[in-house]
Amino acid sequence: MKLYRFFLFIYLIILSASLNGQTATPKHEIRAVWLTTIGGLDWPKNYAGNSQTARQQQRELTEILDKLQAAGINMVLLQTRIRATTIYPSQYEPFDACLTGTVGQSPGYDPLQFAIDECHRRGMECHAWVVTIPVGKWNAPGCKRLRERMPDNIIKVGQEGYLNPEKSQTATYLADICEEIISRYDVDGIHLDYIRYPEDWKKQTNASTARKNIDRIVETIHHRVKAQKPWVKTSCSPIGKFKDLTRYSSRGWNAYSRVHQDAQGWLRQGWMDMLLPMMYFKGNNFYPFLLDWKENSHGRHIGAGLGIYLLHPKEGNWTLADIVREMEVSRLQGVGQVYFRSKFFTDNTKGIYDFAKDKFYQHPALVPPLEWETTSQPHQPTDLQVSISPLGKVTLHWKGDAPLYNIYFSKTFPVDTSRGENLLSVRIPSTRFMLPEAYSKRYFFAVTAMDRFGKESQPLQQLEERRPIPGAKMMEHDGKWLRLTADRLPAKDNVFIIETLQGVQVDARRLQNGAVDISRLPRGTYILRSVDKKGNSHRIGFFRK
Repeated sequence: MKLYRFFLFIYLIILSASLNGQTATPKHEIRAVWLTTIGGLDWPKNYAGNSQTARQQQRELTEILDKLQAAGINMVLLQTRIRATTIYPSQYEPFDACLTGTVGQSPGYDPLQFAIDECHRRGMECHAWVVTIPVGKWNAPGCKRLRERMPDNIIKVGQEGYLNPEKSQTATYLADICEEIISRYDVDGIHLDYIRYPEDWKKQTNASTARKNIDRIVETIHHRVKAQKPWVKTSCSPIGKFKDLTRYSSRGWNAYSRVHQDAQGWLRQGWMDMLLPMMYFKGNNFYPFLLDWKENSHGRHIGAGLGIYLLHPKEGNWTLADIVREMEVSRLQGVGQVYFRSKFFTDNTKGIYDFAKDKFYQHPALVPPLEWETTSQPHQPTDLQVSISPLGKVTLHWKGDAPLYNIYFSKTFPVDTSRGENLLSVRIPSTRFMLPEAYSKRYFFAVTAMDRFGKESQPLQQLEERRPIPGAKMMEHDGKWLRLTADRLPAKDNVFIIETLQGVQVDARRLQNGAVDISRLPRGTYILRSVDKKGNSHRIGFFRK
């Protein structure tokens, strides 16, 4: 690594410490948690044995999701396939024991469907986290069942069973499971975990051949998913260091040579939309490798996996500042943040939840779009209406045919929809939205349509404040010159902007002898504004031509 890059790392670390959570809010950012179900580590804490305990189990999840939503999280990676067991009724594998205490026993509802619905209700994406190669203890029910079904494809390493990455049946079987999930559920992504060789693999396999074996699995799953639902994001969680860097060693633990994950190659080939590497390190074991992932992202998205479990005194006893610096630097590099695990986040370990909620994620953010999957853009919504009830409640309603909508707001008009701090609510599945009284007189609004790829339409700005006020007198003109009266003359160096009632700028003019040239305007009703050197806009009035 070149020397200037080394000093860049140091600069970023120092800068991030000084900012203390005050970096500008990006409009697009991965903000995710891994929500672990194995052993009920994050959820569920109680077994479902009847309708009452099933409802209790559901309440546990909604409470977690409420906290995640309040803290600005926009993506939940829900462990869906665990160890040859699942949290949904699968034709391939039994229910995991985390739900009822017994492998194969139904909890009386579909946990995956419930989680998807609840995530979407809160404007969050739900990705099915699929543990791929490991299939559990050798004599555990899930592993035993697979050994019976495919005896030549399950290998034993220590006391654990694994799908054999060197057989084509493994790629086909895992693709079957992923296809089952996306065909039956409206998940937003398939997230692959442990898509690699076991670290204790004893067979002497050529490294290049081993990487091709893992490539085959990744490619097969990608093609199966995208053929059915191209908007479903494919991602994985590789080892946190891709390989040794020029100046920094991976200390023998990396994705490329140790466990044969050519994860950066998967981005280059287009087999992955996102990488969420498990970067559970700090200092020079984190920052240079973060930049390496970013520099080799090939236009795809990266989210840094942050080991917030290491904040716990019994795990690593890191300080909050250790994680904050990593959050800040990842943001400065345009990289998202992914927290392992959900419970350490919502339990506010060392204050991580409070910092995220109150300082780092003060505004919502959209998950970055899949720009490479489509060239189309959603149709702009129409007819945005803002109504206020006698009690001051605000209702926005509009027309459109998109699956999702985003609402922006600001105290100035027009609303700048490029700024993250102007996001009010995201991924709204309807054409109606209600707000409390506090918004009744203070804000302007804009709405964009969004497709399942995350691409937005042009914004529809609120019209009410731009329509001629009933009974307002139109400014007079002779068809060529709009002459301003003395009480409407602003500063001499102001620029005059002419807009349509829809907020589209059609002309910009300087004042000439106390008048504005409108000779080239077609018929219509317009707004005249003056803009000073600082960009402050003032409405002069309406005129009709």
